[in-house]
Amino acid sequence: MTQTAPFPKLKRGLVAILRGLKPGEAVAIGQALFDARIEAIEVPLNSPEPFVSIASIVAALPKTALVGAGTVLTTADVDALHKAGGRLLVSPNIDAGVMARAMHHGMVTMPGVFTPTEAFMAIRLGASALKFFPASVLGAGGISAMRAVLPADTVVGAVGGVSEKDFAGYKSAGVTAFGLGSSLFKPGMSVHEVATRARAAVAAWDAAFGGEA
Repeated sequence: MTQTAPFPKLKRGLVAILRGLKPGEAVAIGQALFDARIEAIEVPLNSPEPFVSIASIVAALPKTALVGAGTVLTTADVDALHKAGGRLLVSPNIDAGVMARAMHHGMVTMPGVFTPTEAFMAIRLGASALKFFPASVLGAGGISAMRAVLPADTVVGAVGGVSEKDFAGYKSAGVTAFGLGSSLFKPGMSVHEVATRARAAVAAWDAAFGGEA
């Protein structure tokens, strides 16, 4: 089976979801997150001028940062993400065309799944990691039940209604990556507030996972 780029070994399995981010604040917010030691940043495509924000963050941060887009639904979106310099592709669903195009560009992919059928389809299409979404509906128990039948090396992420308060519970279900949205960033938040929330999330990760992954 071919695969998109493997999910990188992040120091912490945290992905910041910046839905509603505006280009004018992208660099400051992105830098604040990276300085707080969150290395992966996702700008959903239903944000204002998302590719402008993505390109700005990519240019501002070190190459070790994993920057990309969420809510990627079409192959045209994949090409635009590649043009902006993004390497991370996150989607709410699993789409064969999107996955094939991402593979062409060598991207790290995290498609959304909710059932065993979707999870195995995503694996078959070469997903770097699985995004169980919305995780708050499945819960740690639901993810754990599916994790038991997935290949042992599958990277499992929980996204949707998840905050740093949930890390310990999901860890027991085999989750090693978390997408943090409104608990970390909402439109209108100051850079200082985002930085404070990011540091709290990192501290919670370290407490749950015993320091850096």
